[in-house]
Amino acid sequence: MRIDPYALKGAAVCAILIMAAAGCATTPIPDEKVAVAKASVQRAEQAGAPELAPVEMAQARDKLTRAEKALADRDAQPATDLAEQANVDAQVAEATAQEKKSHRAAMELDASLQALRQESLRNSQPAQ
Repeated sequence: MRIDPYALKGAAVCAILIMAAAGCATTPIPDEKVAVAKASVQRAEQAGAPELAPVEMAQARDKLTRAEKALADRDAQPATDLAEQANVDAQVAEATAQEKKSHRAAMELDASLQALRQESLRNSQPAQ
């Protein structure tokens, strides 16, 4: 039995095309990743991150902008990677802002309690 070399080449080309198509099908869709990152940046902004976590917020915004540009350029892998990084940076910014708000509220509560204690001590001392 003799194998036709042209048939073998044709089969190899078909196999390569099928593998390439399968590879494209498994690539993550960067549109969704960018949308998730954009939503995370918006949540961080609403949480006060621009004022309370400006460095983290700037990083998230920068990476989101770069992800959107890569997406517009149809550069899927960089768009996906940058969108994921922007998402994480935005979550860190939001958490940092929430932590600073909580710390500020705790400090205000402590100050209020201290003022109440002092007022209570003044009122409980006998008048002379």
